[in-house]
Amino acid sequence: MQLNNIRWLYLGVLAVIWGSSFILIKKALVGVSPMQLGALRVIISGIFLFLVGIKSLRGLSKNTIKWLIIAGFLGTFFPAFLFAYAVTEIDSAIASILNSLVPICTIIMGVTLFKIGASNKQWIGILVGLVGTVLLILNGAVLKPGQNYYYTILVVIATIMYALNVNIIKKYLQEVSPMAIACGNFAAIIVPAIIVLALSDFFNEAVLTSPEFPSAMGYIVLLSIFGTAMAKVIFNKLVQISTPVFATSVTYLMPLVAVFWGVMDGESFGWQEGLAALLILCGVWLANSKGIPKIFGRN
Repeated sequence: MQLNNIRWLYLGVLAVIWGSSFILIKKALVGVSPMQLGALRVIISGIFLFLVGIKSLRGLSKNTIKWLIIAGFLGTFFPAFLFAYAVTEIDSAIASILNSLVPICTIIMGVTLFKIGASNKQWIGILVGLVGTVLLILNGAVLKPGQNYYYTILVVIATIMYALNVNIIKKYLQEVSPMAIACGNFAAIIVPAIIVLALSDFFNEAVLTSPEFPSAMGYIVLLSIFGTAMAKVIFNKLVQISTPVFATSVTYLMPLVAVFWGVMDGESFGWQEGLAALLILCGVWLANSKGIPKIFGRN
């Protein structure tokens, strides 16, 4: 299969997997706390990756290990907790739409920290996307006063971390195998996750014997193996065979899947939210397209 076809295949697979992750998070939170969910997601994913790919870590340099550790915390550890807490207060579909800001954040981080140029059209896309984000938050706060839209800030922080992570992979881990990147990430963060789980009162009898606990663990296992472990390996490969902006474009396909699952689960989605989502997606599309001369540096 040609490289161009492979990258689009990876993009589609990731959109389905990660688009379904938001509803899995919502369902899992019925039986565990956000802190427990984040920790379990990291631990289970790490164990699965170590079982299938621990040999890939042989022969890594100290400099590579440094960037693997940083990428592990930025790309997995902190976002796992941020999204878990965000979905306790906002709809899973809204969280997915806000996650579409990742490509825009990737461009901003690339320009400001990694010396990667951006075109006029990309900057226009950034502005359009930001307008859509503000409208989504403001309309949501008016239409759904029962939800705490301050928690959208957690999603925005996570998108910034994802953007830093993808730029790090492209610039410093380009020659490292996707499996080694994933295993190295989790080797760095699994011990902190175990500590967090131990401090979260997870082993309390009331938690382990609750009627919601078995189904919650089922959702967490699915989320960990598919939504985190396997998806991370695919995403790392996608970053290496394409560009950071193309790889993060998966985030504007994910809402199609997430909104579907959200509506199926009884979440409301009005035309105002649809308009705001359309602005965000248009902004991301502009940021990914070419045709207007650049402003800073090279594209």
